[in-house]
Parts: sequence; structure tokens; C-alpha cells
Amino acid sequence: MARVFNFSAGPSTLPVEVLEQVQSELLDWRGTGMSVMEMSHRSPAFESIIRELEADLRTLIGIPDSYAVLFLQGGATQQFFQIPMAFLGDGYADYIITGEWGKKAYETARPFGKVNVPWDGADTNYNRLPVDFFTDRFAAYTHFTSNETVHGVQFPGDPEITGTWVADMSSDICSRPLDVTKYALIYAGAQKNLGPAGLTVVIARRDFLAGSSNTLPPYLDYRQHDKAGSLLHTPSCFAIYVTGLVIKRLQALGGLPAVDSVNRTKAEIIYNQLDGYFYRGHARPDARSLMNVTFHLPSEALTKRFVEESRAAGLDGLAGHRSVGGIRASLYNAMPTEGTRALAEFMTEFRQQHG
Repeated sequence: MARVFNFSAGPSTLPVEVLEQVQSELLDWRGTGMSVMEMSHRSPAFESIIRELEADLRTLIGIPDSYAVLFLQGGATQQFFQIPMAFLGDGYADYIITGEWGKKAYETARPFGKVNVPWDGADTNYNRLPVDFFTDRFAAYTHFTSNETVHGVQFPGDPEITGTWVADMSSDICSRPLDVTKYALIYAGAQKNLGPAGLTVVIARRDFLAGSSNTLPPYLDYRQHDKAGSLLHTPSCFAIYVTGLVIKRLQALGGLPAVDSVNRTKAEIIYNQLDGYFYRGHARPDARSLMNVTFHLPSEALTKRFVEESRAAGLDGLAGHRSVGGIRASLYNAMPTEGTRALAEFMTEFRQQHG
């Protein structure tokens, strides 16, 4: 069976080279006589897997020793409530809402204390980014989502103003260079750029973690996970193993600057299709995501036909989110450039036939 180009927003496509290595090691990981799926998380073999992943991730991103690197479960959704439970206390936090996931993070945090919204792009259906806002130095933290998968808007880089920044980077972590020291805490579900679903990476300043609540159960206490080396309980062992292979591949490609260059090329191939007629981009040009290209066709009937015909052509997962509609092409790290070229060619042919 031929593989398709998988443009799904997540879980997303994985590098073929990684899948092939997983396949070759599935029954016997490095002479242990067992799969990682059946390996004790307390064994020396798995200890080497998780420690190697942490070391490689620190090298790839540039994470200093003053930051904890945690491998947790529960996805970004758990972080939506774990963060306010740990850090909100009797104070307050700011939430910048640029799309669906920022909104969910804010709504989840509300029962745990006071949360303010210094900026919300709902009035234009989240097709833009804030031009001007300030960070409150008295806020426990300021939360934002670096890339919004649903609406296809992305911050161009790290914050340029000071603040206690907490960022959901689930959909663009390791897609470009990152200055970790600008942030108090970063979290990311693995299932878009890092690996399979089931793993959540948290990168946090240890002095920030030191101020978290002392009334949380151990599982919700970041400090306990850090102390236990992410082995407080049985982690997502297989997802950690696969993510380790993905990180090594990103290193082999030349690191994050090289990955960023490829991702920009891929996005440009598709965005060039939107700057003429027939296809209309959802996000404003200055807010466009390199990870999720969202656009509309002239009618719902054509949109449905586009999805059906593209799937038949081996281009899968292109239907837009129900809250936005239209088309969404997710161009995460593992999407090959050939996939974006194939989509661009299909878009050209479809426009010629129906435009």
C-alpha cells in the first residue's frame, strides 16, 4: 500500500526513516530481546533511552541546566489546568488569546483563580496577532499560544518584551530556533513535530517551579517529576523512544536553523497559491503560520470536492477545522517538501478546472 502525504493537524505524519527504524527494532531493541513497548521503565535500557532523549533535546534547542526538562502525559490539555493550579495562587495571570487553543487554555484556567485577557482576536475570527499589548510585571505569568493550528496564525518568534512568559508550543516546537531563556515555562504535546501522541514535553525554569503550590498531589507537582527524572510513575515509554529518534533526525538535518529554512520553503510553496485568485487565506499575511496553512474556496461545494479529490490523489487530512471551515494543510517538520509540491500542483490543477 502506497503512503499518502498526510496533512493532518495531529497526530501528524512522522519521518519515514524513523518509522523504518522503529519497525526494525520493534521485536528486539538493541539486543535486549524485547520491544520498548514491553520494557520496564526502571530498566537500565529504558533509562538510557530517556536520558539520551533529554540530552539530545537540550543540545538541539539549547536548554540550560537551570531549566528542567520533563516528559509527562495528559497532552497540552492537562497543562491548561496544571499550570494555573501550580502558579496562580491568590494572584492573577494574563492570557493572550489568538485562537482556539489559547481560548481553551484561558477557559480551563478560570476556575482556579483570577485570569485577565489583555488581548483577544475573536472579533476577526482569529486571523491576526496583537500589534501592541503590555505585560503586567505583577502577573503570576502571561500565557500565549505560539502557533494556533485551527486558525493558522503564528507568532514570528520569541517575545520581544519582558515578562513571565508561559507558552503552549505544541504545534511549532523544534520547527525553528528558540531562545528558551525568554520563557518561564514551555509545554508541547509531541504529536505534531516531536513524535507520536501520548507524550508532553515541559521545559521550565527551576526557580519558577520552586514557587509552585505546595498543596498539589505529587502527580501534578512539576518539582516531583523533576526530582524523579520524569520517572515518578510509568511514563509514555514508546512515545519517548520514538521522539528520541525524531530528535536525532533533526540533529542530522543540521539542527533547528536548517529545519526552519526547509519549513519556510514548504510554507512559501503553498502560500504562493493563495496570493492570486480563487483561494483565499484565512490568516492575514503578517500572521501566517508556517505550520498550518488555512484557506477558503469560493463555495462549500467546491471545498467538499477539493477534499474528496485531494484524498483520491493521495493528499490526506486537508479538511479545515469545523470552527473555521475551508482547508487546512499542516506542514510540520516531517512533511517532505515533495508533499507540499504535490499539494501545490493539485491546487493549480483544481483552480484551472473550477476557477
